Amino acid sequence: MTARPEENTAVTETARPPLQRVAVLIPTYNERDTLPVVVREVRAAVPSVDIVVLDDSSPDGTGDVADGIAAQDPQVHVIHRTAKEGLGAAYLDGFRWALEAGYDAVVEMDADGSHRPEHLPALLKAAEHADAVIGSRWVRGGSVVNWPLHRKALSVGGNLYVKVLLGMPVNDATAGYRVYRADALRTMGLDDVASQGYCFQTDLTWRAVKAGLTVVEVPITFVEREVGQSKMSRDIMTESLRRITGWGVRHRAEQVRGLVGQREPRWHSL
Repeated sequence: MTARPEENTAVTETARPPLQRVAVLIPTYNERDTLPVVVREVRAAVPSVDIVVLDDSSPDGTGDVADGIAAQDPQVHVIHRTAKEGLGAAYLDGFRWALEAGYDAVVEMDADGSHRPEHLPALLKAAEHADAVIGSRWVRGGSVVNWPLHRKALSVGGNLYVKVLLGMPVNDATAGYRVYRADALRTMGLDDVASQGYCFQTDLTWRAVKAGLTVVEVPITFVEREVGQSKMSRDIMTESLRRITGWGVRHRAEQVRGLVGQREPRWHSL
């Protein structure tokens, strides 16, 4: 396992195969005003990437807006989902689509402008030497903009809880701006992922670390959305706390059993 919180993009790991085809996955629900801006800025920041909009049947017509963009740009694709099933389900659909289409890597990016497209080149650069790259708010050089103090404390405290409970050397396991190599997704296994909401991000981080993959954190500036409403809810927070606590309890129990097994006397017959 090589989970490495980095403060810059200089990674010394052995280079992986080049990322020739990259799909930027953008889940949407009622983002008709912000989506065109995000797509335009992504295409300007890294013109070579393809963009895949994952729309959960937005009642505000986001899907139609996405179709209009795709009709003008062959590097934009739209997946219309039939119901609002959460962030995790949308990304899993996007992962499967991208793997079947032969992409070398996928990017997770919010549609609300919180994830700045100008950071994307640095994330992709780090992915040349890593299996998974996290755009981190909580490493040196990372920051958040327009967050009240209680929101920042909640995020920092939640990530510290994850780090201590799971013994996982990642500072921002809940971050949603990421790059995964296709081979990493296959290694991690996606068939039994059941997490929704923002717990999904911690789930995938935990899977990557347990699989022994190289995980790198690159500092980003996270900007709180100025248009529309946040999708964060009490149910999402409750699910995250419940699942992460369960993983941590099982992880620590396995560690204890391992220590007990090492200390048990071994008897040899004469």
